[in-house]
Amino acid sequence: ARQESGWYAEKGITYMTGVRVSGVDLSAKECTTEGGEKIGFEKLVIATGARPMTLKDFKTPGAELKGLHYIRDVKDTDDFLADMAACKEAGKTHAVVIGGGYIGLECACGLLNHGMKVTLIFPESRFMERLFTPELATFYEEFYSKKGATIMKGRLVKALKPGADGSRAEVAVLDDGSEVKGDLFVGGTGAKPNGELFAGQLETDRGAVKVDGFMQSSVKNVLAIGDVAAFPLKRYGGTISQQQHVTHCRLSAAHAASVILEGPEKTGEYDYLPFFYSRVFNLSWQFYGVNEGTPVFFSHSQDPSAPKFGSFWVKDGKIVGTFLEGGAPEENTACKNAVAEGKAAPSADTIAKDGIKSIA
Repeated sequence: ARQESGWYAEKGITYMTGVRVSGVDLSAKECTTEGGEKIGFEKLVIATGARPMTLKDFKTPGAELKGLHYIRDVKDTDDFLADMAACKEAGKTHAVVIGGGYIGLECACGLLNHGMKVTLIFPESRFMERLFTPELATFYEEFYSKKGATIMKGRLVKALKPGADGSRAEVAVLDDGSEVKGDLFVGGTGAKPNGELFAGQLETDRGAVKVDGFMQSSVKNVLAIGDVAAFPLKRYGGTISQQQHVTHCRLSAAHAASVILEGPEKTGEYDYLPFFYSRVFNLSWQFYGVNEGTPVFFSHSQDPSAPKFGSFWVKDGKIVGTFLEGGAPEENTACKNAVAEGKAAPSADTIAKDGIKSIA
């Protein structure tokens, strides 16, 4: 929590930790805890977040074995670090990362920084395929390779096999029949919203609670925020989106609170600008907007010690998305403003030649 429990008491807020809600009846306006306590409500804010997609979700044989980790909370991280330390102590230093997305790449970076040998396995054709263009992905793949990572693209883990003790994963079996041995495994296979408590009671979208621009669900006085909310991107024609990112979590929470306390008319509709970032090794990138339209790549420097490059996505003559690696604060702000303002896009040749300077 960002505040001590006393802070909540001073504000008249009942602060209940260690209590799990096992059932919600929206029509009766009542929550039931695992202990059997009934808690009524006039308004409900659903903030149940999301959880990692696991190999069990994909019915992968061996998904229950020890030595396979997922990173979502502090305990996950503590367990992962303790297992890694135990492996290193025993001279076992090969980690297998399943997934080539955001979590997979950040975990791989951490493992390499801790002196582990790393193999990344993922079914897509390149790193972070949903965001990275081929030009962007090439740089990061080469960077990770030079750091010692082995990258296996276009490969799917079909099963995990245990070692001699029968309980701990030691081999990943791939879809082509090949096998990769590992001492430690990390799953970075996506996330899914925790919306099961509300299934069949309100409108959902891919498991998330569908809300309008006021974070209001299809049931009156029931709102949803953060990772569990599927909301309209106002500046992109109301396209329904799930944004699993801390910035959205904080802003949507503040928006919902304003709707409840100030009313929807005074608050206005939620107008979120999609934003993602990552910091690995000496690298740091930021992305704003959507990767729709035509991407135009530019490069000021491909020097691994101080790279600066990126891509602008152009649609209907406007910049709708920006990606910048190695940007200074003012350059990242320029990218954000260009997307937020729907800045008219320079020509593709100008962007390719001048890069960030073309919108400064």
